[in-house]
Amino acid sequence: MQSTDLGNKESGKIWHRKPSPATRDGIIVNIIHNTSDYLPKVLRFLNVAFDSSGDCLLAGDHQGNIYVFDLYGNRFNLVQRTAQACTALAFNLHRKSEFLVALADYSVKCFDTVTKELVSWMRGHESSVFSISVHASGRYAITTSSDTAQLWDLDTFQRKRKLNILQSVGIQKVFFLPLSNTILSCFKDNSIFAWECDTLFCKYQLPAPPESSSILYKVFAVTRDGRILAAGGKSNHLHLWCLEAKQLFRIIQMPTKVRAIRHLEFLPDSFDAGSNQVLGVLSQDGIMRFINIQTCKLLFEIGSLDEGISSAVISPHGRYIASIMENGSLNIYSVQALTQEINKPPPPLVKVIEDLPKSKLNAGDLKVKVTSRRVQRPSKSRENKIQTRILKQDLAGHCENKENELSEGLSKKRLQILLKGYGEYPTKYRMFIWRYLLQLPENHTAFSNLIDKGIHAAFLNLQKNYPIKSRKLLRVLQRTLSALAHWSAIFSDTPYLPLLAFPFVKLFQNNQLLCFEVIATLIINWCQHWFEYFPNPPINVLSVVENVLAFHDRTLLQHFMEHDVTSQLYAWPLLETVFSEVLTREEWLKLFDNVFSNHPSFLLMTVVAYNICSRAPLLNCNLKDDFETVEDMQAEVDQQRDEDEAWYQKQERLRKAEETRREMLLQEEEKMIQQRQKLAAVKRELKVKEMHLQDAARRRFLKLQQDQREMELRRLDDEIERKVHMRDREIATTAKDLEMRRLELESQKRLYEKNLSTSQEAIAKEMREDADAYRRKVDLEEHMFHKLMETHQTQIQNTQKLIEENLAKAEQACLNTDWRIQALRKQRSGDLQRNECYQEMAKLLQKNRRKEIEVLNALSEEEAKKWEEAKEKDFHLKSERKVSALSDASRKWFLEKEISDAVEHAEHPHGKVVPRCQNEQVASSCFPATSQSSDISEMDSSTRISLSQRRVQWDGVERDLMERVRNLRQRLTARARHRCQTPHLLAA
Repeated sequence: MQSTDLGNKESGKIWHRKPSPATRDGIIVNIIHNTSDYLPKVLRFLNVAFDSSGDCLLAGDHQGNIYVFDLYGNRFNLVQRTAQACTALAFNLHRKSEFLVALADYSVKCFDTVTKELVSWMRGHESSVFSISVHASGRYAITTSSDTAQLWDLDTFQRKRKLNILQSVGIQKVFFLPLSNTILSCFKDNSIFAWECDTLFCKYQLPAPPESSSILYKVFAVTRDGRILAAGGKSNHLHLWCLEAKQLFRIIQMPTKVRAIRHLEFLPDSFDAGSNQVLGVLSQDGIMRFINIQTCKLLFEIGSLDEGISSAVISPHGRYIASIMENGSLNIYSVQALTQEINKPPPPLVKVIEDLPKSKLNAGDLKVKVTSRRVQRPSKSRENKIQTRILKQDLAGHCENKENELSEGLSKKRLQILLKGYGEYPTKYRMFIWRYLLQLPENHTAFSNLIDKGIHAAFLNLQKNYPIKSRKLLRVLQRTLSALAHWSAIFSDTPYLPLLAFPFVKLFQNNQLLCFEVIATLIINWCQHWFEYFPNPPINVLSVVENVLAFHDRTLLQHFMEHDVTSQLYAWPLLETVFSEVLTREEWLKLFDNVFSNHPSFLLMTVVAYNICSRAPLLNCNLKDDFETVEDMQAEVDQQRDEDEAWYQKQERLRKAEETRREMLLQEEEKMIQQRQKLAAVKRELKVKEMHLQDAARRRFLKLQQDQREMELRRLDDEIERKVHMRDREIATTAKDLEMRRLELESQKRLYEKNLSTSQEAIAKEMREDADAYRRKVDLEEHMFHKLMETHQTQIQNTQKLIEENLAKAEQACLNTDWRIQALRKQRSGDLQRNECYQEMAKLLQKNRRKEIEVLNALSEEEAKKWEEAKEKDFHLKSERKVSALSDASRKWFLEKEISDAVEHAEHPHGKVVPRCQNEQVASSCFPATSQSSDISEMDSSTRISLSQRRVQWDGVERDLMERVRNLRQRLTARARHRCQTPHLLAA
């Protein structure tokens, strides 16, 4: 069970998680109201009332706080603070946002829950109002107190009639019978009268109950159809009256634990057509027992001996029970959870003993006892089973549903004969005849399963496309369409389904099961071929209509064809709205009396007949637009006529109200004149007393002023002394703080000097290390280059020596001059080739030298750029320091000069600072060999990456040069070998 404390909140959620009431207690939520003041206390709820929809309830506590609880939207709102306890509430007026509240000052007020404003204030009672009954239309109300009952017109909030009675005969209750214009008045002497609402003519009086079972009636309840009256009092007996027969037909004996009955309430059911069978009986022990008045079985109960109920109200649709507990809290029960086990088909429990004629009726024959099976409640509420004795009487038959008595004598043939003779079925039996003709299954379980699935997503915003003034009618239409969509998915995309269902919803709005089954039966039997071309209109059905029209009135069909008017224009609008927009309510009911009594094709014949009956105006229409606007014009005319009639009625009511209020104003003015005369005499007496009191008060006030001024002066002296003392203490504290600040600055100065010297030594060491490393690298590279050159020269010399030796051998080997000439030519040729090699080597050396120059130039340029960048960063650093110094100076302008000097000394502790770049230039001038190393040490990461890339390029050039020297050496060796082998070949 969830519990919600309203506290000091004016709005919020009723529950914070989805309610899941248990079958044992059925409680959805328990609502309490605790204050969080200095002395916390519980505010007790006194009255509760549901609205006509049954989804909202009104509750008021003993301090006059009135809340609205929206059970459908899970919200509560504080709508009014009346500052006095409410004695009665009513929340089912014809203006849905308004409610009536009876207050402890004997007045009745009307408030609006939306604007939270007072609408009207009705007075006239001289004692507390304990009951408010509202007419079914919501336009009239009866307020009842112990000495009088008054009838109010809720349009003008004027009193129409007042019921005055003898002081010795008190009023128990005066209320409207449901769905009728009858007023029932119940008095303390057990007399019950029925009155006509408009004329207040006495219609009848109920006879006195039998003397053997006479009890003093105190509480009453009536079924929704107004046929059965239940009455109880200080006894465990209940009297059931049949108001049609005006006789007592049953006396029910409650269990022995029940000694007095405090409240009676019938449990509504959507499927019983208003003939409620379950009665809630609240007894003196705080337990509300629900019994079946036909079987006299105890079905379930709420409340317990520990948590008793003081009063309870049931919602109009029978889904919720709101009970005010004896501890002042409010419980909301789910009827579905309480009746979950009961709704299962039980075994036969009733046995008919005998039937007695009317002449033998007496109190003993009428009496039956309430028996209980195993109740699904706490174990302490179990009762012993008692033998059941129910008497079926002819008298009770008057208050039963008469429709059930005709079921065996009906036949479709006889009904058709009746329909043919009268043109319609009797209004009283029409719904029953329709149910018989359509063979409705009345499957409560299947319908409940569809309803429990909630509102279908396709109809969440139904009110936007189909705005309906009645919220109840809109809600019923929304639930019916949702049930149809859950039943078959195609109905969620059927655009004309609301138009087709609306007239049936309006007709069966109090019985949603019949409404759903009638619409479903109509669709299955009369509209079964409408969905073959879905989502387009049913071309096959419209073709049948066109063929029938061609057979009966070819001229009209030819006229339609000449003006390009198809059956989708003259037939389909009538079918998709089932004639509800072209017929009045009585005509529409007569039509469907015939539709349900004939073959399904009768509906198509009706469409053709309607067009033939309207052939004269249709033949006069020469434009297609005339056919399309004619229906709208008729609707506009009807709407305008209704609006005019409503306006005239409203003007008439306003005129009458104005006359009544003018008379009231004249009476009030007369009373005001008399009161003013009395007040003038009293004012004269009071004036003299006032002068004496003013003089005494003036003297007392002057003395009080003098005392206050003296006290103020003393307070100012104390304040000045206290402030002087505080100022001295602040000055001393400030001096100590300044001395401490000076010491901190000295310490920071020494710390900064130490850190600066340490950082300078580290930088100098790092620069020396970088310079040494670079110098070692350069020496290594130069050594490697000189070694390379030496290796090259050595290889050349060895090659030349080898060539000379070979030439000497060749000269020695040559014996002839030809050989010498050839040798000389070969030698000359070798010299030419060697010369070419030397020239190629020279070119390579020159090319390498140019590349070295380019690398050195690039390094020089990068060095210059980095120095420029270092100068710019140094300049930016100086600018930032200047800006920071100016900002500090502007913030601290109000400090004394000593603090300013200290701050300036802290910012420049060494006087003039030599920029780093100048130090580096001096270092480079003093140590020219390490200048390049210092430059490299100052380069950022990007410059180092560039230099490494250039070094890689230089290594590539070296490798290329070495490869070319190697190739040249191989070529020279090959040529020398060739020269050595040539003379031997020539000699051979």
